[in-house]
Amino acid sequence: MNVSEATLVAWSKGPSKTESDRCDHSETAIRKAIRADHRLAGLDVSVFAQGSYKARTNIGRNSDVDICVRYNNEFFADYPSGTTDATFGNRPGTMPFVEFKGMVHQALSNHFGTAAVTRGNKALKLRANSYRIEADVVPTFEHRRYEVGSDRTHSYLSGVGFRTDAGELIENWPQQNYDNGVHRNNRTGRKYKRVIRILKHLRAKMGESGTNSATPVPSFLIEGLVWNSDLRAFEKSSYTEVLRYVIADTWNNTRNDESCAEWGEVNELKYLFRNSQPWTRYDANSFLQEAWNYLGYQ
Repeated sequence: MNVSEATLVAWSKGPSKTESDRCDHSETAIRKAIRADHRLAGLDVSVFAQGSYKARTNIGRNSDVDICVRYNNEFFADYPSGTTDATFGNRPGTMPFVEFKGMVHQALSNHFGTAAVTRGNKALKLRANSYRIEADVVPTFEHRRYEVGSDRTHSYLSGVGFRTDAGELIENWPQQNYDNGVHRNNRTGRKYKRVIRILKHLRAKMGESGTNSATPVPSFLIEGLVWNSDLRAFEKSSYTEVLRYVIADTWNNTRNDESCAEWGEVNELKYLFRNSQPWTRYDANSFLQEAWNYLGYQ
């Protein structure tokens, strides 16, 4: 199937104002729910948007809102080899993560009603209504990655971390994702985020047509693929040419493990392809191959 340049231009645009307003309403409502809870109101808690909604790489047909609720007085830590809590003057926390997640769950249930909130392994899902869009609320602690300098002074990078209900510790770097995405978007004449949206629309169309490879490809992987594509792709004058270059380049580099072994997520603090990720290199390569075919490129 050939997709016209006009269609790609339309796909490159962000959600409509109506859709964006519904996203913003969800974020505002969640903030109010957290502030209204008497237990959470007494804690140092930050509530902020993250993911494609924050980056404005979401698309109208499957927009959702990803909101982080971070308790700032507890943290998970990665320490350099041979160091411990004591090395950095840290003490074990006093609030179990499962307790904090339960508090956030209760606050949302009190505010929106128990039927509107579902607890998942990673996040709390807030159902949509006519006023707001569906949202994932992720309770987290701070996550710190410590480093020791040559002069023995130490510092750390700050992100977020959480334990799934199954017990897995997951770390994310939302601010670094956002900052790097903004920089890349500016560097490419704003084509970077537009191409991400185009690929997300394309994935949705492929899924509707029964293309199996579209299913295991989440939005964050698409963003990672565009992030790791050759910057020369964005020098092309049309979206048809840019997309062709991006797909060909990333397909070629995901044909084997070696070519993309050092690829990072947009934050450049986690590898894009490792056993800990919910996707594989093969998933990405299969999607890119079928995207090429779907677009009718030769």
